[in-house]
Amino acid sequence: MDHRLVILGVNHRTAPVKVRERLAYAEDEIIAALGRLKIAAPAMLEAALISTCNRVEIIGVATDVQAASETALRFLADDRGVAADFRSAVYRFEGRDAARHLFRVGASLDSMVVGEPQIFGQLKLAYAQAVEAGAAGLILHRAFHRAFSVAKRVRRATLIGHGAVSVGSVAVALATQIFDTLADKTIMLMGAGQLAELVARQLKRRGVETLLVTSRTFDRAVGIARELGGTAVPFDNYRPYMKIADVVIGSMSVERPILTAADFEPILRERHYRPMFLIDLGVPRNFDERLNSFENVYLYDIDDLGQVAQQTRTSREREAEKAEAIVSEELDAFDRWLGELGLVPAIKEIRLSIEQLRDYELSRHRGWLAGLAPGEQVRVEALTRGLVNKLLHRVLAGLRSNGKMVGDGLYTAELARRLLCGNPELDADSDQDDDASDDSI
Repeated sequence: MDHRLVILGVNHRTAPVKVRERLAYAEDEIIAALGRLKIAAPAMLEAALISTCNRVEIIGVATDVQAASETALRFLADDRGVAADFRSAVYRFEGRDAARHLFRVGASLDSMVVGEPQIFGQLKLAYAQAVEAGAAGLILHRAFHRAFSVAKRVRRATLIGHGAVSVGSVAVALATQIFDTLADKTIMLMGAGQLAELVARQLKRRGVETLLVTSRTFDRAVGIARELGGTAVPFDNYRPYMKIADVVIGSMSVERPILTAADFEPILRERHYRPMFLIDLGVPRNFDERLNSFENVYLYDIDDLGQVAQQTRTSREREAEKAEAIVSEELDAFDRWLGELGLVPAIKEIRLSIEQLRDYELSRHRGWLAGLAPGEQVRVEALTRGLVNKLLHRVLAGLRSNGKMVGDGLYTAELARRLLCGNPELDADSDQDDDASDDSI
């Protein structure tokens, strides 16, 4: 059967953040979600799920791609509790196109910020979760490891990451555009995950002296604050501190906004409506979009940051072209492996048939062989095994060579299987021919 790689998803180009946030999964939800997907979409034989601020994708393997795609999308809508209207934003890749997309994602060629390094770790996490959920099989194992290899090769062979910025660094650059200096500003970081930590480090490099860090995990907030010379704030008591914050950066994993318009009005009054800059890195979003309507409040979400990031893309276009060439080269190697994978059943059957034929012939001449000295018996065994291995090598090399041509490999394999695999009637006729030849000698 033809097992095909298939990818279904939405990303920052096909769906705005208000759609992506409804489909997004928190990191600790994905393994359980893969278990539910296996039940809801049995036609999806293997599956992984990647959910980041810029994309939600199901990466799977199916023989019936149409059936697997329909049930997987229905699962996504039901599991996230959203209407099916998001389907207009969904893209589907299959076969070679799916492998190309996966390789480009891993190499950060499909990112909002081309060259950003975070996607590599996010892809590795998605793979590890699929393995832990028991949802990854032979093809996904190979596809993900090839994607990792492509990403590493692109990093070594090109300068695509040189001067590249992450979404976090775009947020920091935007803050420097709004304020003349950050040295006298107070920054509040809401969330103490990896992205939040990266933002905090870049803020310190820009000269920020007053840094407040709050998180549901207070120990984590304390660790970042201590390392960067900031102050940790308990999450259940962060609002009194917000009135002194000039820049608030949200990167928490939430189901609904933690900062609403009703919450924000008294904070602004206490600030006497001084300018306040809100950067929302969360998907789902941390801040209610209506906050942007307040006077002297500047709210940017992940899609707004993408527009800023686009300005840096042109300087890396040439390196991106080199990276695309690497992706194409690695894609050819993956295609060859997939082609050979389709030959495996025929190869196993041919190998077994020829080995059985050797055993059969040796058993027919057991009496004659028994009269030989032990050393001679070993030589006869080695001779017959060597002949079988050489024959198999020629057959398999021919199959693999034909497999490089689309459509030829499986046809040639089936022809070889019919010619070389055992047929009792033909074997009996062969025995008679052998006996007749022996009599004529």
